[in-house]
Amino acid sequence: MFDKLLDTLKNDTYITLETTPSHEPSFDGIIEKIKEYSLCSKIAGFSTTDNPLAKLKYNSLFAAVKLQKEFNLPCIATMSMRDRNKIALQSDLLGSNDFDVRAILALTGDPANMSDQPHTKGVFESNSNMLLEIINSFNNGMDYSGKPFKIAPKQISPFAVINSYAKSFKSLEKKMAKKIKNKAVGIITQPVYDIENAKQLKESFQIAKSTFVDDRKDSELIIGIFPITKLRTAQFLSSHVPGIHVPDMWIDELTKASKISIEEEYKVGMKLSSDLFNEVKKYHPKIHLMTANKFDIASELLD
Repeated sequence: MFDKLLDTLKNDTYITLETTPSHEPSFDGIIEKIKEYSLCSKIAGFSTTDNPLAKLKYNSLFAAVKLQKEFNLPCIATMSMRDRNKIALQSDLLGSNDFDVRAILALTGDPANMSDQPHTKGVFESNSNMLLEIINSFNNGMDYSGKPFKIAPKQISPFAVINSYAKSFKSLEKKMAKKIKNKAVGIITQPVYDIENAKQLKESFQIAKSTFVDDRKDSELIIGIFPITKLRTAQFLSSHVPGIHVPDMWIDELTKASKISIEEEYKVGMKLSSDLFNEVKKYHPKIHLMTANKFDIASELLD
């Protein structure tokens, strides 16, 4: 399952679909929605988020188990440094390995003060690079302290994330290089909204890769796409989310459309998003699709 995912990432059109577990003791509702739109036939795999914005959700690792069992497709499970120390990280990796959840997206995590749980404190023993180092230790048959396992874990495929935009792309290159050094097989960008942005990211990624001469050159860049169908979403991302750039053209077009009707606003947003999706797919067919569980939008784009 995971060998096929990595082969697709290296050699074919690769599309993964993000799912966000809900504030419920069941993941079945999301599975039913995925079935409703027959999405499993249109993608290479899924991902699950880990309490984004520090809001309490169903566990990402258990969600990955359910997705893999239901659809026989690999799932990249997110693990955040915010909520776990190095003992909990390794314990979760051991358990998930037994259930064949072996693609892990390493995140530092959103600040704990954003949480909906009172007086929440973040752990943050380090940033996501520590989790990449832990996974590398597991792949060499030992824990983070260097103590060998009696039974070697099955190989884990680590993924990482990177901002999609910066005033200086040199800073992004350095961050990419560090993640590549820690053997991330794929680096997923924050959403892009401009093909030129995607081209800048690919150029920076190639520069970062050029520093290495060994198997770390196998790392791949994966472009994040998050469709926008509302003006307020574009304005929020543009003003409040660092590391993402929404061009003025998007905001201008959505502003005009919003003055006509909600339907026109949606239509214009989908047209902009669909054109970008197809342009990126043609230029660099390695895409991570994020829709905040709006699987009707995912289906429309993928069709």
